[in-house]
Amino acid sequence: MDYILSSANGKEQRHYLNSSIALKARIPGRMEKTLNTSLPFFRLSLTLLLFQVPALAQETVQEQVKSSPAFQVEFVSQYPTVESKHQNKKLADKLNQILFGKIKKDLGRPVSMIVSQTNQYWILDQKNKSIFHVNTKKSEIPHYIEKNKFNLNSLVSICNFKNEQILFSDSYLNTIFLIDPENKKCSVLNDSLKLEKPTGIIFSAANNEIWVTETGKHRIVILNEKGEIKRTIGKRGIGKGEFNFPTHIWMDSKGLVYVVDAMNFRVQIFDSQGIVQSVFGTNGDATGNFASPKGIATDSYGNIYVADALFNAVQIFDFNGNFLYTFGSQGQDAGQFWMPSGIYIDDKDFVYVSDTYNSRVQIFHVTTDARK
Repeated sequence: MDYILSSANGKEQRHYLNSSIALKARIPGRMEKTLNTSLPFFRLSLTLLLFQVPALAQETVQEQVKSSPAFQVEFVSQYPTVESKHQNKKLADKLNQILFGKIKKDLGRPVSMIVSQTNQYWILDQKNKSIFHVNTKKSEIPHYIEKNKFNLNSLVSICNFKNEQILFSDSYLNTIFLIDPENKKCSVLNDSLKLEKPTGIIFSAANNEIWVTETGKHRIVILNEKGEIKRTIGKRGIGKGEFNFPTHIWMDSKGLVYVVDAMNFRVQIFDSQGIVQSVFGTNGDATGNFASPKGIATDSYGNIYVADALFNAVQIFDFNGNFLYTFGSQGQDAGQFWMPSGIYIDDKDFVYVSDTYNSRVQIFHVTTDARK
């Protein structure tokens, strides 16, 4: 089962772990074919523009409350770039297709991404059931990932690990995987680890701990670097430190951990020992409420960013949950989204949003003074 049931405001609701199933559930059958054929799948081609702020004027997409700090989130670029959609395939790609039947895959449904320690992108793609590796020279699904024996049906979250390695979760396989780019290997972190629908994942370099949201058991599991359970946090409930299908997770530079408590429609913040520091959020359709909260991240100023798939927007809050700012709306233009999911913010305050059903990652930048 790729969805979970809960009750909110007296009504039974389904919460889908897989965004593609969620979309189908919301679209009548006779409309689904039309929408699927109109979904833009852009050709993968990377230029240096992806990693640089364009010289052209940047578009700002924003809605800021009058009492919030003076700052903006500006659109920078996207991957694949708009220009790459109109470029012809490279001769080598065409020859590979003609001679060997190899077709270069395009980014389909990105759900989560990170920027690695070597400034490269790793993107989880649910449509292709794989992971794209993007650098300044090329973008591809690495051979050792594409040819692995795993059927990655429900990719959810990805994070940086030690020694430039990568961790990612698959909630259907109930497994945490390890990518070792240097040795070109993709393997299970710990064969003996038993989890029930692991979703969000983050690594604490300070404590050598891996924090995993175990959605099926409504708790956080803390692992050592070998993937062995050290301790757990929480149980099912509505109190502080309790969860109702927790999903995405983030750790800031101070070691604070931010958890999307999805079906309680709130965010819970913990210190490194698992003690609750702050709780905020409620279900609703007004600005500052949550409808389908997904990815979560923080910028260098301590502001908290939450992507909401049903709002097609990213909302920004302070530590106490006061609403500050929102950007995005439904659409396919720059700064617009179609069911965004994962979000990642680097140490230079570039914001990367997995714009899932627009088949792209959009890149923004926090500008001016966002300090509180």
